[in-house]
Amino acid sequence: MLCPSCKKNANKVIDSRVTEGGAAIRRRRMCVSCGRRFTTKERLEDELRLTVIKTSGQRVPYNRDNIVNGVASACVKLDVSDDDLKRLVDDVESDLFSRHEREVPTSQIGRYVGDHLRRLSTVAYVRFMSVHRKYRTVDEFVDEIRDVRDSVVRDDPAQQSLF
Repeated sequence: MLCPSCKKNANKVIDSRVTEGGAAIRRRRMCVSCGRRFTTKERLEDELRLTVIKTSGQRVPYNRDNIVNGVASACVKLDVSDDDLKRLVDDVESDLFSRHEREVPTSQIGRYVGDHLRRLSTVAYVRFMSVHRKYRTVDEFVDEIRDVRDSVVRDDPAQQSLF
């Protein structure tokens, strides 16, 4: 592991902890050359075996950052913490790796993200789905908002409406 400060490869592990429900290991390291301390994370390389099938038919390797960026964009200026976002992405990955062995279409990934995002923030869900579902008309968008509003009222009558 290269030191982020001096770029030397000589470092030692000071502390190791299991994080993300056992899915990753967080290590505190100290560079032997310059003494700087830094943190690294190790996670299982499941993502390397999963291929994503895009709507164009193109096949690309799974990349966690694509989900992180999409969810973060949907949650801009909302009261959603970074820990909530990380937990959501971990839950989506859990669905992906438990239900798909080799390939998964982007539409399915979008459904998993939507399912978890809807429980976290209805506004973020509507934002995300507006991009994922590629609405062609305002009526399609309004129908989605009505569906979310109606389900919120059914599930939790005390919850405030989107409008």
